[in-house]
Amino acid sequence: MEIIFPKIEEKIIKFWKENRIFEKSLDKKGGDFVFYEGPPTANGKPGVHHVLARVFKDAVCRYQTMRGKRVLRKAGWDVHGLPVELEVEKQLGLQDKKGIEEYGVAQFNEECKKSVWKYESEWENLTERIGYWLDLENPYITSDPYYMESVFHIIKRIWEKGLLYQGYKVLPYCPRCGTGLSSHEVAQGYKKIKEKAIYIKFKVKSPKLKIQKTEFKTEENFYLLVWTTTPWTLPANVAIAVNPKIDYIIAEKDGEQLVLAKARQSVLGEGFEVKRELKGKSLIGLEYGPLFDESAVSLQTEGKRIYEVLPADFVTTEEGTGLVHIAPAFGQDDMELIQSQKPKAKSQNYKFPVLLTVDEAGRFKPEVKEWAGLFVKDADPLIIEYLKQKGLLFKDEICEHDYPFCWRCDTPLLYYAKKSWFIRTTDIKDKLISGNRKINWVPGHIKEGRFGEWLNELKDWAVSRERYWGTPFPVWECGNCSKEIVIGSRDDLRKQKFTANRYFALRHGEAVS
Repeated sequence: MEIIFPKIEEKIIKFWKENRIFEKSLDKKGGDFVFYEGPPTANGKPGVHHVLARVFKDAVCRYQTMRGKRVLRKAGWDVHGLPVELEVEKQLGLQDKKGIEEYGVAQFNEECKKSVWKYESEWENLTERIGYWLDLENPYITSDPYYMESVFHIIKRIWEKGLLYQGYKVLPYCPRCGTGLSSHEVAQGYKKIKEKAIYIKFKVKSPKLKIQKTEFKTEENFYLLVWTTTPWTLPANVAIAVNPKIDYIIAEKDGEQLVLAKARQSVLGEGFEVKRELKGKSLIGLEYGPLFDESAVSLQTEGKRIYEVLPADFVTTEEGTGLVHIAPAFGQDDMELIQSQKPKAKSQNYKFPVLLTVDEAGRFKPEVKEWAGLFVKDADPLIIEYLKQKGLLFKDEICEHDYPFCWRCDTPLLYYAKKSWFIRTTDIKDKLISGNRKINWVPGHIKEGRFGEWLNELKDWAVSRERYWGTPFPVWECGNCSKEIVIGSRDDLRKQKFTANRYFALRHGEAVS
């Protein structure tokens, strides 16, 4: 007798349905086992790669059911967010956020609403066919007003605990999608790439150094040697960082003197003579000139402190030269460093500028005259050539390293200074780490491995998104006094009297009374 497994499976499924076996399992009296179904997006087809995760979930829940537990398996549908928006953008032939706004946000959201159930039947068929028990008749749906209200409630509770704040920080940012991303989203998009890293020479302006309390007059051609893998950030440079405790050298060749970490001397190649050794603290306060002529890059820096060597503990000798170029608009360490500076004298303006030379589409702004309108990664080779022509490029090399790409549209991410809303997850870091230790992880190495390492490096959660199709962020700010009102429910909303409620209307494509 021939055994045909699909026929046997279909017979079992039929028996389950006719006898309501899943529904009867919910009558168990042995206590509850809580299970949360991570919801799929129904505007994308299910595939074989979805089967394995569902098998794991079903096996765990089925085991608990067989032990007499009541396991509510509520299905869910994630119908909001970037995956839905990108799919609709493709259908409508839109390229970016500007295209969406020209098309009309309300109309765009309406198309998102229509698209989300495109493959609902395929998902339900797959779920049933692989024997995955789920309550598909009573799912939770992320666009449901009651579901969104629960998000409002959670946000308000977080705000009441003092864990919600608006900050100006450097975020991983997708210039194509036009929104910041959270650290766990960024972790999904890393790729190993090869691109040019460059060593550039910043010419020192100050004529004197103090080495072991002795003044040392610098030569005319005296440079700080700096390494970077992001040439596009150089027009935004405001400082150079050194580690006060690291040993540095002044090396000379053909009348030109270069400063770099002693441990990185090998990057110089042959022919250089070490003239002096010094600690990084001797370099602090040195001033240098900009890399770019005003005809190429014209920035408003008058009255600001700029182009100075600063101390920073994060500078190491693992790679590069032991000197780090500081562009606070494009690096969080850089931003924190310049924000921590104090005046040397009472009369001095000690604030360094944040030179945001790039627009939200990832293109250089008009003040970067030489490359205005170019996408920054496309401008890299042109910037390298410019520095070469100016005699400021020491050398370049191909560098293989991990680089973050948008997990949804595959665009290279930029680290970009923006206003955003954050949850202070760092305030509860110890509690999260303690909770992680109590979890029975399978496989066990994830506890202290991938997840544990992520917790150890925890950053405040950038929770808001600058998109259109999603749960509205329930914070209103007064344009006059900056007072914030956080809405925790629809009742809260009814009690408030907001005028020109554009934000809420745009996010849903409908007016709210």
